[in-house]
Amino acid sequence: MRLFEAIIEANHRAAAGDQSAGLRPADFAESLPIAALTCIDARLNPLIPEVLGIPEDQFIWLRNAGNIITNPLSSTMRSLSLACAVKGAEEIAVIGHTDCQVCKTSTTQLLERLKNLGIERQVLPDNVNEFFGMFGSERQNVIKACEIVRSSPLIGPKIPVHGLLLDIQTGKLEWLVNGYQSWTTMDSKWNEVVRSAGETVDKLKSLGDFNIGEMKFPETKIGETVTKATDWLSQKVGSLQMQPMAAPPTEFAPPPKAINIAARVIDLAEKHWPKPADSSKRPSSPPPKIPIPPPIRVQPQIPKGRKK
Repeated sequence: MRLFEAIIEANHRAAAGDQSAGLRPADFAESLPIAALTCIDARLNPLIPEVLGIPEDQFIWLRNAGNIITNPLSSTMRSLSLACAVKGAEEIAVIGHTDCQVCKTSTTQLLERLKNLGIERQVLPDNVNEFFGMFGSERQNVIKACEIVRSSPLIGPKIPVHGLLLDIQTGKLEWLVNGYQSWTTMDSKWNEVVRSAGETVDKLKSLGDFNIGEMKFPETKIGETVTKATDWLSQKVGSLQMQPMAAPPTEFAPPPKAINIAARVIDLAEKHWPKPADSSKRPSSPPPKIPIPPPIRVQPQIPKGRKK
């Protein structure tokens, strides 16, 4: 049995009238001391830490109005973090209580009471509810506080975070958040992350032996392919004796997508400029005239106010 399991069992027995109910702290030395956040309500003074059965020297008591935690990096979180890191707290408990006056106070009532103290509205933050952490349910306030503590980067994953609600009339505790269950979940998720990270590192280790010299690249030098293609094209065109054609071709079929441009030029040249007969037998003729392109038509200007 773990510490808070024993605390709840002993508390319920005592609330039922068992005079022998109690806790032996020596049996849970590895889980002590604990850090507890409670409300500032003076009615808690004689009840805590007695209802927990924990000696005062093993009980780090933090208090604020409504046992409220506003965010994971608040001053309350700083105190809880120092309680664990400096004072050695092994577990954390957020303890709310019934009949909480903070819960019963509305924002309007709060503003009125602050005004009675000489505090005007304009000096307060815009969002009074968020700043003061006002709440309407003691249970939900405890659960929310535990979630904030558990998500805070100031609290390590090894610290269980419990949520309790104390009945101010009977002293009976209600265990709202079982920190051991959350702690087990966090621990398993943490181990999963570590294991996944380890597998990734192992896979990356194989890249450590990678030698770029083992890669085989083409031995062609930069520009060599282009130079060879140019030389081939020059030789091919030089072997042809070009002559003016009688009339320029009117249509050319579109070249295939995958055909080499240089080869296509040669094909067109051989097709439209066939090799002539012996130049000594060829009759001389004037070169064909280049057709003049049609003139550019100027669009007439349309007077303003008239539609086309």
